[in-house]
Amino acid sequence: MTNNDILKKLRVALSLKNTDIIAILKLVDFNITESELGAIFRTEDHPNFKPCGDQLLRNFLNGLIIYKRGPLEKKSEPAKKILR
Repeated sequence: MTNNDILKKLRVALSLKNTDIIAILKLVDFNITESELGAIFRTEDHPNFKPCGDQLLRNFLNGLIIYKRGPLEKKSEPAKKILR
């Protein structure tokens, strides 16, 4: 299974539109145009097909975590023990 297949299956399973995927990728500061994204969802024999690289899929999955869970909260400093 290729990265393109994984991204297609996630898009269908989560009912995401191309604009949703672009917004998810922007959460991790990864920019992609709608035409580039459309090329990823084309069939392999289409002349405008573009393979989905590991970096794109990795950034999408990291952005999806933020999209679903929200941004990571910063932990406060642990309380210091007072020794007597």
